Amino acid sequence: MSESNRSAPDDAARVVRVASGQGFWGDWLEAPRRQVEGGQVDYLMLDYLAEVTMSILQKQKERDPRMGYARDFIGAMESIFPAVADRGVKVIANAGGVNPAACADAVLEAASKNGVRGRIRVGVVSGDDVLDRLDELMAAGHLLANMDTGAPLSTIRDRVLSANAYIGSTPIVEALQQGANVVVTGRSTDTALTMAPLRHEFGWAADDWDRLAAGIIAGHILECGAQSSGGNCLYDWRNIPDLANVGYPIAEARSDGTFVITKHPGTGGRVSVPSVTEQLVYEMGDPNAYITPDVVADFTSIRVAPDGENRVRVHGITGGPPTPFLKVSIAYRAGYKAVGSLVYSWPDAMEKAQLADRVLRERLDNLGLKFDQILTEFVGATSTHGALAGDGRDAPEVQFRIGVRGEDRAAVERFTREIVPLVLNGPPSVTGFAGGRPKVEEIVAYWPALLDKRAVSTAVRILE
Repeated sequence: MSESNRSAPDDAARVVRVASGQGFWGDWLEAPRRQVEGGQVDYLMLDYLAEVTMSILQKQKERDPRMGYARDFIGAMESIFPAVADRGVKVIANAGGVNPAACADAVLEAASKNGVRGRIRVGVVSGDDVLDRLDELMAAGHLLANMDTGAPLSTIRDRVLSANAYIGSTPIVEALQQGANVVVTGRSTDTALTMAPLRHEFGWAADDWDRLAAGIIAGHILECGAQSSGGNCLYDWRNIPDLANVGYPIAEARSDGTFVITKHPGTGGRVSVPSVTEQLVYEMGDPNAYITPDVVADFTSIRVAPDGENRVRVHGITGGPPTPFLKVSIAYRAGYKAVGSLVYSWPDAMEKAQLADRVLRERLDNLGLKFDQILTEFVGATSTHGALAGDGRDAPEVQFRIGVRGEDRAAVERFTREIVPLVLNGPPSVTGFAGGRPKVEEIVAYWPALLDKRAVSTAVRILE
């Protein structure tokens, strides 16, 4: 560790509070405002991105070059401008999607409308988007091979929609050091949104692996919003109080890398060892090596303990140097799909649904329609647990859900016209049908790859 970057002794007792206000694009619109108004917080992190989100945003940008970011973020900012402008709360968000610059411009426009333009400094982090560089990178010998199959990117290059490298916390720290009180990124890691403020506040060195790993773990606990404070929590779920008023989590962090997960007083939900632990194992992968661009964290080192009502202390975390690669999230066009469903009621609901499946498949075959895949699920009987659920014979109602996928859009379109007639010319007791024929949708597939870090350069720009 660089001695000059060690946390100062005065930092030992200081607490930095990072609040989670968004776990995905589409999360509770009230959460950001409630987090900044419910009590003291220093930073608000808002996580909007998932793999499929990037492709959706890229398609929006293709239609309108001013789009390509999570527009919900602008409404969230309007609701929290007083906290940012008057109380000094800083906001870190990856809402920039595939167009961070346009997102930042929209934030400043909203700031003007709300009379706080002169007090908002937006840091824009760019460099994660490598879509326009793919041919250059491949020519330089970067195969961008699929991490699951090993196939080179060249096999689907002509169908690529988006390509974004997961960047770490360093450029966010740079933006904060340059005075930004709102930082907008593209495809940063979810965990970087929490770790960057802690690095900035405590001066953690770039090779202080244990503290950096602690920042990553704090970010991992916060990244899914209320999932660590009682939402989507399996343990004792019947008795989690007042979920309608659920409080989102807050990390109270210290310079030594220890932190407490809590929530605002008077809010619903529950912060407990089980709720935090359930979030820890979410998307964990190898517990010995949780890989990020900044550090590799060891989940087996994590210690959690109660620290009072709705408080869980997390400590003991260790980490090691990162790998020389960045993960790249690539989305590409992969044909078309359509999904339709009918509900069959008691008696013999499962048998009726199975007969509907056989009839529809036979009709598709008689028409000579070819698909890459036809998938049937019997929701309410076997869809969630498969064979473990038995044969579903006793189910009072079963949703027959069937989907097709293939390269031929016309064939998929014809499928959508064949499921509806089953209402009258198939098995009896259909209910729950509404909304007309299923819609044909373009399939966006996911291609994970690795790229040498030296091939990606980030940049920070401050807008006032």
